[in-house]
Amino acid sequence: MLTTNPYDDDHLREECGVFGIFGHPEAAAHVALGLHALQHRGQEAAGIVTFDGGQFHNHRGLGHVEDNFGSEAVIRKLKGPMAVGHVRYSTTGETLLRNVQPLFAEMEFGGLALGHNGNLTNAMALRRQLVRRGCLFQSTTDTEVIIHLIAISLYSTVEDRLIDALRQIEGAYSLVAATKDSVIGVRDPLGIRPLCLGKLDKSWILASESCALDIIGAEFVRDVEPGEIVILSADGIRSVKPFVKRSSRFCIFEYIYFARPDSVVEGTSVYEARKRIGSELARESLVPADVVVPVPDSGVPAAIGFAAEAKIPFELGIIRNHYVGRTFIQPTDNIRHTGVKMKHNANRPMLAGKRVILVDDSIVRGTTSRKIVEMVRQAGATEVHMRISSPPTTHSCYFGIDTPEREKLLAARYDVEGMAKLIGVDSLAFISIDGLYRAVGEPGRDSAEPQFCDACFTGDYPIAPTDYMGKTGDSKQLSLLTEDSH
Repeated sequence: MLTTNPYDDDHLREECGVFGIFGHPEAAAHVALGLHALQHRGQEAAGIVTFDGGQFHNHRGLGHVEDNFGSEAVIRKLKGPMAVGHVRYSTTGETLLRNVQPLFAEMEFGGLALGHNGNLTNAMALRRQLVRRGCLFQSTTDTEVIIHLIAISLYSTVEDRLIDALRQIEGAYSLVAATKDSVIGVRDPLGIRPLCLGKLDKSWILASESCALDIIGAEFVRDVEPGEIVILSADGIRSVKPFVKRSSRFCIFEYIYFARPDSVVEGTSVYEARKRIGSELARESLVPADVVVPVPDSGVPAAIGFAAEAKIPFELGIIRNHYVGRTFIQPTDNIRHTGVKMKHNANRPMLAGKRVILVDDSIVRGTTSRKIVEMVRQAGATEVHMRISSPPTTHSCYFGIDTPEREKLLAARYDVEGMAKLIGVDSLAFISIDGLYRAVGEPGRDSAEPQFCDACFTGDYPIAPTDYMGKTGDSKQLSLLTEDSH
């Protein structure tokens, strides 16, 4: 049975990753490699659907990409020059095989495979309407709503049916889809989730991040624009923009934590952005110290930027054990106190007798932070100051990131001083929202028209979270059926 790592509950969870390719004889193998590069975006399940000109082929499974697509026999069965793939971290629906994407359905126009990164905010309302119409849902994921909307559309072409469906949904989505003659990429009108376009020889590619293009030697062409539909087919590439143009609200947390540091998103190097965030953080909240230590691995680039700006030595004072995955066995109660040491261990010579500044990307519940601070103190640090490369996370995300309910967010319940006391640090500071915006190339946050989606820090949701407004009881129950996740 899959379980999330109990020692890493102090970060927001990744969403999902998508990858699609058209016109390559080894399409499935390339998608598998691309998904491997996107593994950080979803580690619960992976799936690939291909089309060989007559038949769709599908392989989906729980676990990592390597577990499901490491076999040559599996790749050989996924025939055809076009393929779409998905890695999943569930934000709606349980971790069950029936929820693993890409979802596949047989339509009037032929087969359709669909993979989705993001979260629909009116899926429950639409689902109830569709069930009343007689639609039979097989999964508990919001993505299936899109499939049913395409199926019941009265338009004739796949493209028009898709546009018809998209006009009815709200929320964040980057989609890849495969039909019998095309691979299609879609980005929501606000561009909340990432999606980029690449090319390998004569093949066109869609991917959540540019690092997935690098792994197969493909060239980055451009980001798919907010509200754009890109159709890859034998005729080449075609772009459709059916929505009224709106100001982009790209998720700013991609720069802080989600995207891989070697990716370039929206024209900005993620690694460089994280270093600049660290520099801004140092300018805003420097304290006298002997060493700057990142909480690995996500705190490393920000800590490098912080140390350079502060002119304080950077050291790896905490070493991460990379062999504890998010599916590690739950420990028995009598050894549970070992806790965070399963994943992190103090590098004592770098900490003993020193005033330490710990740099991390976020504090969600505060549980892991507290354990790490305690570990650093036990290693002999004389002072421990914590600096966070994001503003306080005060609100839940409804756009494809798995955040706890608001009452479980530490920053929603305590002020900074109260958080510092709870975590056990001598001082605690977060980057300001304007400092964060400066680090990603803006003069500051435009409160009248924010340049990014930053709702988890501000509560300023760019799209009304319809399904979550004043709903109680069974309105969020997606299925009456429970099943074993094996």
